[in-house]
Amino acid sequence: MPRRSSSAALLGFVFMGLVTTSSLAEVTVGVSVSATGNGASLGIPYKNAYAMMPKTIAGEPVRLVLLDDASDPSNATRNARRFVSEDKVDVILGGTLSGTCMAIAEVAAESSTPQICGAPIDIPQGAFKWVFSIAQPLPIMMEAVVEHMKANGVKTASYIGFGDHWGENVEKALKQHMANAGIKLLTSERYARSDTSVQGQVLRTVAAKPDAVVLGGAGTPGALPHIQLVERGYKGPIYQNHGVVNNDFIRVGAKSVEGALAPTGPLVVVDQLPQSNPLKKTGVEFKKAYEATYGKGTLNAFAGHGWDAVLLLENAIPQALKKAKPGTAEFRNALRDALENTKELVGTHAVFNLGPKDHNGTDSRARVLVKVKNGTWELVR
Repeated sequence: MPRRSSSAALLGFVFMGLVTTSSLAEVTVGVSVSATGNGASLGIPYKNAYAMMPKTIAGEPVRLVLLDDASDPSNATRNARRFVSEDKVDVILGGTLSGTCMAIAEVAAESSTPQICGAPIDIPQGAFKWVFSIAQPLPIMMEAVVEHMKANGVKTASYIGFGDHWGENVEKALKQHMANAGIKLLTSERYARSDTSVQGQVLRTVAAKPDAVVLGGAGTPGALPHIQLVERGYKGPIYQNHGVVNNDFIRVGAKSVEGALAPTGPLVVVDQLPQSNPLKKTGVEFKKAYEATYGKGTLNAFAGHGWDAVLLLENAIPQALKKAKPGTAEFRNALRDALENTKELVGTHAVFNLGPKDHNGTDSRARVLVKVKNGTWELVR
């Protein structure tokens, strides 16, 4: 297919630590990222982190097949089908957006291939056996937002989010905690990721006179309502979600996003964490390695999620190799089992404890609240 071919030409590459011989089995990892399109500011850091994957794990060569899905779930589906039918992958990493993750999950379940999704999703029941979603779930993250609102006297709030499952799920998590905190949601608005103006939504929001506004976007499109709220003179606190916490959001929003509040993983402010934080050591080590490769100041939350997926594989592959050889259904099943039984694995964002009923494995240690101050992210709590 033309789009798939161009994706492969753009991003496809192979890492091998050793020349494959008959005595060595090759672990093949299929990766689908949003390196272009409206989710590129999220997908590129994932791609960068995946490119740092070790060339061998437990003595076996690792082959990494990386394709761009252009932020399009249909492309993600095509990539996943190529992975399982042509590349015979042992595991899929991706997508890097909730929509692309959901698209790949269908293929993962159909083909009995383990998938580590980089974005928060509600894993479909039919795919649950094979799909792991390691980014912090929205209820954990939005709880931090509501806690801060309650502590600062917010009684009413309005919401503006994407008109897709991400926007719906951010609002769902928000409302769940707002109800418990006694905060009333006055208005709820939607916009498309490709929209260039949300003036109507902003005017209705400002007219409702909420104490605070919560935004449910992601990537650079998440800055649009924030900018226009400020342009319309809104003076209350504006809360974002962890889908916007990177430097591109600040670049696009400029002075308009000063003071923006958002939940995120501890990696974003790793240098500001106390030494007692269990994630500080791993985070500092990854930051050093990532910025040595891609430049000072390039680290962000999404790169950390990518690296956490790599750490999960590094932990699970040696266990799976004890039971089967890569390239077989038995190995894929053993790898799935090893991922599901991950215990106390310290990553950059979380200490992972997965199980048969929990394919995320994170808890409240996986979040902090940050704000934009002087063009950078600062730890609030």
